[in-house]
Amino acid sequence: MSVNVVDGIQVYNTVQKVIEKHGTHSEELVPILLDVNASLGYIPAEAVNLISQATKIPASTIESVASFYSMLSTKPRGKHVIKFCENAPCHVMGGYKVWRALLEAIGIEEGQTSADGKWTLATTSCLGACGVGPVMLVDDDLYGNVTAEQVPEILSRYK
Repeated sequence: MSVNVVDGIQVYNTVQKVIEKHGTHSEELVPILLDVNASLGYIPAEAVNLISQATKIPASTIESVASFYSMLSTKPRGKHVIKFCENAPCHVMGGYKVWRALLEAIGIEEGQTSADGKWTLATTSCLGACGVGPVMLVDDDLYGNVTAEQVPEILSRYK
């Protein structure tokens, strides 16, 4: 099974609904992108073009914003998104071993989505929980003081 890609009608309807909610002012761009991302699972190129038409913001600017923020994605993501902190405090506390365990457990590299569409794996510079590193975020669930041995059990919680 491949990653879920949305169709044009769904993209159009989603963007229209989000624009009705937020309006077309440029200061609403991030909330618009957040809502489109939440609804579709990512921000497809067609959505960028529709948002550009509605807001009169150049598509290149929208793409830059969408690719800058780690909570947004311009590519389809898996059902569950794992974000692993690669910052120094997590690394010093054993992050490398946890990272290797993650790679082995889900069988994909950083930035990839599993063929079955279940997992997307990403690194981030900080999750704001340096005191309990190594840290990883699975969807909205934060895990601290993670060990390599805990990785399979943590992942098993996500069916």
